[in-house]
Amino acid sequence: MKYMVLIYDPADGYAGPDGLSLLDDVVAKHMALAAELRSSGVMVDGAGLQGVETATTVVRAGGGTTLHDGPFAETREHLGGYYVVDVPDLDAALAIARRVPGVDGTKIEVRPVMTHD
Repeated sequence: MKYMVLIYDPADGYAGPDGLSLLDDVVAKHMALAAELRSSGVMVDGAGLQGVETATTVVRAGGGTTLHDGPFAETREHLGGYYVVDVPDLDAALAIARRVPGVDGTKIEVRPVMTHD
């Protein structure tokens, strides 16, 4: 079964004088985890996302659409990236989610991917 592992980092998680080195360390750990998941055959897809300042949101309302700069919601966390894994069950997906690197306050959401026959 396919699961999406969504990575939410705190908005200020990489702030401060050590922010860049902390980011480099977390990215290196993501690269190592992704390589391991690929070599074991469970990683379907995955990527980091550019910052929320690059986002554009399309809003449907009243039969039309409008565009807004920024993410769809103002939150303390930002969607920073994702993995899509194909594993036997939720327990296996959660085991991977527990290994996803991050900073204090990082949250990992695991959701099954819908299938349509």
